[in-house]
Amino acid sequence: MSIVYLFYQIHPFTPFSSKMVQTAKGKSHSDISVMVINVFQYNRAYHKATELLESESPDLFVLVETDFKWAEAMVKFKPKYPFFVEVPKDNTYGMVLYSKIPIKEKFVRYLIEDEVPSIEVLLDDQKLGQVSIFALHPTPPVPSENPRSTERDAEILVVGKKVKDLKRPVLVLGDLNDVGWSYTSELFLKVSGLLDPRRGRGMFSTFHAKYFFMRWPLDHIFVSRHFTLKKLKTHRYIGSDHFPISGHFQLNPFNDNEGLKATIDEKMEAKEKIKKA
Repeated sequence: MSIVYLFYQIHPFTPFSSKMVQTAKGKSHSDISVMVINVFQYNRAYHKATELLESESPDLFVLVETDFKWAEAMVKFKPKYPFFVEVPKDNTYGMVLYSKIPIKEKFVRYLIEDEVPSIEVLLDDQKLGQVSIFALHPTPPVPSENPRSTERDAEILVVGKKVKDLKRPVLVLGDLNDVGWSYTSELFLKVSGLLDPRRGRGMFSTFHAKYFFMRWPLDHIFVSRHFTLKKLKTHRYIGSDHFPISGHFQLNPFNDNEGLKATIDEKMEAKEKIKKA
């Protein structure tokens, strides 16, 4: 019974299920590529992360668990990525965002906890138009630090409710400390209207990088209905306990993407989770 139930949970993340984000067709000049890396704050193999970024050269990248030393190691990218937001911290919740695409507006927000930042930027590009990016790294439910998932769930859902009101293209990315098939992740998709490109393709597990026999997807890239997918990939080991993940998307509002819808009860539950936190 347990095996049947677990297979039911992960079935949407196998090639046997339908794709939530459709595959891009043809060429387009309205593309955006993004990468998410949890660098592991105490990892000092900076060169492994920088070499990967140089070889992949995404339009935008987000690094989490960045302390001041990691922020300093990223300075070399500023000529190529002139638009950036840096929030280095020594508490494993630091974050930096670098972009080749012009940033019109940028905000650092502390949505739930005073020492846990998130980044929100508005890209403004001639080909893409305006695109909102939300970068998150909420606290995990760890018995020794935070025995419940209240704060994590609330931070994810706060962003979900905000995204729902936006009409422009949106990407939400980061280490969400939650698997894609969890109840909270599904509730986030329903509340926000966003889509998970993993569904129908595979798990693309990013954690734990050092244990080949036990891995699951903690790092995510969610997109609005405006996008189709050209490529989704997890990358080589960079000394962290997470593998980097990247996505290459094509702006194509006329597609067959199909998301999840929230019931009234689910909307009320999301509201209560936020209120509780």
